Amino acid sequence: MARRKMKILVLDGYPADHRVELAAHRGTLAGELYAARLIECEPDCETHVMYPADENCELPIGQALSGYDGIVWTGSSLTIHDDQDPRVVRQIRFAQAAFEAKVPMFGSCWAAQMAVTAAGGYCALNPNGREFGIARKIELTPAGRGHPMYAGKTNVFDGFTSHQDEITHVPSGATILAANAFTSIQAVDVTYKGGSFWAVQYHPEYDLHEVASLCRWRKQGLTEQGNFASIKEAEGFIGKWQALHEDPKRSDLRWQLGIDDDVLNTDIRYLELRNWLAAKVYPRLN
Repeated sequence: MARRKMKILVLDGYPADHRVELAAHRGTLAGELYAARLIECEPDCETHVMYPADENCELPIGQALSGYDGIVWTGSSLTIHDDQDPRVVRQIRFAQAAFEAKVPMFGSCWAAQMAVTAAGGYCALNPNGREFGIARKIELTPAGRGHPMYAGKTNVFDGFTSHQDEITHVPSGATILAANAFTSIQAVDVTYKGGSFWAVQYHPEYDLHEVASLCRWRKQGLTEQGNFASIKEAEGFIGKWQALHEDPKRSDLRWQLGIDDDVLNTDIRYLELRNWLAAKVYPRLN
């Protein structure tokens, strides 16, 4: 019997004004980007992008929510520990409802923070500052080495990243899967109210162009925060990343930027997403 088409809800965590800014600096909207990656991994996939930070966004409830085979959360420019921001509170409440509905969830960055916060954990500003560009030497924990999300992954790898908050306290039912020297928790598996949420702090969905676009948008703040010594240096970073995106075989730029197949090879970079689909979504289609 043929397997039915999967249906995935993609939640773009960015507020409307920041989506406009991202697009103005040549970045792909986060929801559209993740929807495209899902289709790369599974061409027979129906994606539905929604914007839960928007007040007029009517998120699915009840049977409409349970009708999805999975939910993917993007990153966000919001602050997860701002519990007075209705744009944040609305998303946390929806994540809790999705846990209760037992629709499997996956996502990046904001997603990891959302997974633990919705289940009772905490996040805060990372005292090391903003981790940007490449998260270096992410290492699997003992639990991560045996976890199905990391099947086929090396124990130590790099990943695209952009965040200044980090998970500080995991709730009961959460397992820490990866960490590096900059960010103490780089991946989690959260079980809550019978639901499942696998999430990573880095961004498997990004590519060089998307990080260059983020830098183009945020270069002033990144310079003020110390990621760059000057705007000119930030512009040089953008130029090199964009050039390598356009010609990934340039060994000079790969060497100068310290970038290798961990992030350039999509068979490696999408592995966590593919493994989630295999473990959590495909079984629901039978």
